[in-house]
Amino acid sequence: MRKFKIVFLVLVIVLGLGAVFFFWRDFSNFYSKLPFKPPEIEKGIGEFLAKEVEKQISTPPPLRAKEEVPESYLTRAGVIQRTNSQREKYGLPPLKENPRLNVSAELKVADMFEKQYFAHISPSDKGVKDLAEISGYEFIAIGENLALGNFQNDEVLVQGWMDSPGHRANILNPGYQEIGVAVQKGNFEGKATWLAVQHFGRPLSACPQPDEALKAEIDVNQMKISELQTTLTKLESEIRTMRPKRGSTYNQKVQEYNAFVFQYNNLVDQTKTLINAYNSQVNLFNQCVVGVE
Repeated sequence: MRKFKIVFLVLVIVLGLGAVFFFWRDFSNFYSKLPFKPPEIEKGIGEFLAKEVEKQISTPPPLRAKEEVPESYLTRAGVIQRTNSQREKYGLPPLKENPRLNVSAELKVADMFEKQYFAHISPSDKGVKDLAEISGYEFIAIGENLALGNFQNDEVLVQGWMDSPGHRANILNPGYQEIGVAVQKGNFEGKATWLAVQHFGRPLSACPQPDEALKAEIDVNQMKISELQTTLTKLESEIRTMRPKRGSTYNQKVQEYNAFVFQYNNLVDQTKTLINAYNSQVNLFNQCVVGVE
């Protein structure tokens, strides 16, 4: 009887262990097939609204004198004064003389005499925008009036520009705030003659500038977001291939992933807020620039 009890007990234990093994195997197989469901990740922050401003450039066809006199004489001060007199007639504020625009105008006159051309674009493919950059003048809008010939004086020269629609539009452009002028007599096309250049400008400082430090912070955040995306992709791949999907190692990996997701989502939210602030500044700047037209 005792032996029978022992055999029966052993049999029960064996059957019990077998059942546990059988059900644990099935449970383990089932558990390993459970889909990995990572926390929701924010979508990308998208493109900046900010774009590089298209600078406005006005360059009407150059003006040649219709009537010339041998006693022609031109001056920078006289051309600026006569130009502002014309603006005053139409209720426009006077243009302020800017030393950098004077330099860019002087560069243009010297280049035309040296290379013997009369055009807004030089043989080396340089225009008023390039000259402004060389002279260090940062602008939103810029215009260039050119004249060639022995005009009697400053008044006659400016009137000649006023009689030409394109040049007149530059002189009376309400968006311009500053002016630079260069007049010089030299040898052109085989004779002694005057070349005159007006450079009109609306400086970049005339419009409220977007905060570059804010944009730099956004750029840094975008790089961090990209790095976090790479890390999350790698961790997710590791978690999906882990076997078994249980235990301290698996749980630690999931917790690590979730921590990165939390960090990623917070950074995206912060960056969206920064972008909204920056875009508001850009909108104000663009509205100011559009107002020049």
